[in-house]
Amino acid sequence: MPGQLAIDLEDVCKIYKGRIEALAGISMQVSKGEIFGLLGPNGAGKSTLVKIMMTVIHPTRARGTILGRPVGHKPTLARIGYLPEHHRFPLYLTGRQTVMYQAAMCGVSRTRRKRETDRLLDVVRMKSWENKKLSTYSKGMMQRIGLAASMVNDPDLVVLDEPTDGVDPVARREIRDVLSSMRADGRTVFLNSHLLSEVELVCDRVAILLQGRLSKEGTIDELTESSQRYEIIISGPAPDWIGEFEGEAISLEDPERTRMNFQGFNPEQVQPVIDRLRAESIQVISIKDVRETLEDLFMRLVTDEKTGATMGPGGRVAGRGGDAR
Repeated sequence: MPGQLAIDLEDVCKIYKGRIEALAGISMQVSKGEIFGLLGPNGAGKSTLVKIMMTVIHPTRARGTILGRPVGHKPTLARIGYLPEHHRFPLYLTGRQTVMYQAAMCGVSRTRRKRETDRLLDVVRMKSWENKKLSTYSKGMMQRIGLAASMVNDPDLVVLDEPTDGVDPVARREIRDVLSSMRADGRTVFLNSHLLSEVELVCDRVAILLQGRLSKEGTIDELTESSQRYEIIISGPAPDWIGEFEGEAISLEDPERTRMNFQGFNPEQVQPVIDRLRAESIQVISIKDVRETLEDLFMRLVTDEKTGATMGPGGRVAGRGGDAR
C-alpha cells in the first residue's frame, strides 16, 4: 500500500558525461519501519542512488516519493537522517560538540538539542567519550558519533551509506544494535553496505544492484528459497534409484562415502528417501537442510553477470535463462 511506503522509487536513471550509465531505471519500494539493505559490487550504482535520494546529485530522470512526497521535496528532507559514506566532521570538535553542531544545523531548538544529544550519546554508547576530541577517536567511534548525528533531528527515515566500513567486529555489533533500536522506535532504515554478513543479520529485506540495474529484491528467505535442498551423506555408493527422486550423487574425497543432493526438497519430500535408505540397510551418516547464505547468492549473481552464464544454487552452470537444476 502506498501509504505504508517510506520509499517508492520508479525509473531512477543517472547518465554521466561520456554516456556512462550509473543507474538504468531503478524501481524500488521500502516499507515504513523496516531495515532495508542495498547491496552491490563497487561501481554498481549504490552510492549514486543514495545521493539522488538525498539530492546530493540530480538524476537524469526519476519518479517516485520519499516519505510520501516527491524526491527532492525540501521540507521532507528535514525528516530524514543521513550518514554519508565518507563523512568528515572537524577533528577539533568533541563528540558532544559534533552532535550538538549537527542538531543546530538541522534547526533543533537549543533546549531540545541538549536533551537529544545526551540521549543519543547513550544510545550509541559514547557518553564516556563525549568530551574527547574526534582526533582521538577510532573509526568505530567516529561511525557511532555519525549515527548519533544522523538521528539528532528525530527522523522518520535514516539513510546510512556504508556505516560499518572499516569498523572492527565489536563496533559492528554495537552498530547493529543501534540499527535494531531504530527499527524498534518505528524508524525506517535504508542501509547501503558491502558487508553482506552484517546485512544478513540485521535487514528485513534487501535489494541487489548489478551494473546499475536491480537484479534481486526481497527477504533473505525469498531470495535464497530456490537454493534450499537436502544433503544426505551415506556410506558406500549412491543407490540406483536416486534418479526416481530427481536426486544427484556427488563423490566425496572419502571413497567410502557419497553425498546425495535433493534440490528444492522440503521435510515431507525427503522422508520417503530416508525410509528407503533404512529399508535397504544403507547407513545414513548425516542429513542436512542446506540453503545459500546471502553472500553465496551475491557471489553467484556477480559471477553470472561477469561470465554470461547462469550458475545454479548447487554450483552447476546452465545456459543463460536455463534451468540450473
